[in-house]
Amino acid sequence: MLFPAIRLLLVCASLAIAAGCSTGPSPEARKTAGATRSTEHGYYKIGQPYQIDGVTYTPAEDWNYDETGIASWYGPDFHGKRTANGELYDMNQVTAAHKTLPMPSLVRVTNLENGRMIIVRVNDRGPYSRGRVLDLSRRGAQLLGFEKVGTAKVRVQIMARESQALAEAARQGNLAVDIAGIDPDQPPPPPPGTPSYTRAQSPQQEPSPQQTPPSQQMPQGVAVVDEKSVIQREIPAENVKGEDIGGRFLPTPQVTSVQKVKPSNIYIQAGAFSVMENAQRLQLKLNQVTKTDIAPSTVAGRVFYRVRIGPIKSVDEADALLSRVVSAGGNEAKIVIN
Repeated sequence: MLFPAIRLLLVCASLAIAAGCSTGPSPEARKTAGATRSTEHGYYKIGQPYQIDGVTYTPAEDWNYDETGIASWYGPDFHGKRTANGELYDMNQVTAAHKTLPMPSLVRVTNLENGRMIIVRVNDRGPYSRGRVLDLSRRGAQLLGFEKVGTAKVRVQIMARESQALAEAARQGNLAVDIAGIDPDQPPPPPPGTPSYTRAQSPQQEPSPQQTPPSQQMPQGVAVVDEKSVIQREIPAENVKGEDIGGRFLPTPQVTSVQKVKPSNIYIQAGAFSVMENAQRLQLKLNQVTKTDIAPSTVAGRVFYRVRIGPIKSVDEADALLSRVVSAGGNEAKIVIN
């Protein structure tokens, strides 16, 4: 009696001339399958909410995303592996991993310590650390000037017009849409089944004060620079330079411009509330760990009370302090740059 494996080989041999026999699809078949869902070059992905170390992250199309924090970079250990949306990670291209932004999307990253700015393609999830806002490729870190240091204080801004164009094309299986040729001043048509967004609009309507629960957190992705204002969300219009590389649009790996460096400090924001009493409650809890203060800020016409620790001298000190704040009950705490 023949073993099943031997029997299968004999059957394949007997049919080889007529139809052929293999353990997997031919290169042509793989190309065809990849083109169906763009698996050879990745695909458009938002993803479901997920939890890391007790923190729930909710991916979403946030066309107003603008946040500060600490960036890191990842390289050789992931080079050549698949990203969260199925693309191949190349540490020598200008890409990045973000916890919640759509994949792919384009963001402008500014190193707040030296003023360098670059545009990168978000095509992966991460970094899975409370103390990091973005994980850049090695090339991105080189261009921003922090490869050797390992981290940098950054501002991350989504390029709304360009990212929406990427999303619309990717939904149709086109990952190599020519972003360089679009007019950055003109809003794109809304993707099927989604609201129409422009730079000046919020991704969702703000609830009225009567509808806002007392513990309402300040909207995520809003970079606050002081107690009375927020960083302008508007990104200067420009044509993004880039090209089709391996079936994907990738921005040109270069420093697009250099901004004047302004003094910036590291803080831990433990929470932000629309009701002062809620902020005071968290402050009282965290004062057992370290000294905190409450700083008011206005976002979209509403006042929020931020519970902060800082300024903090270094990233290492901020990481250690963040861990203590979380252990003391500041579950939503994060590192920000003001």
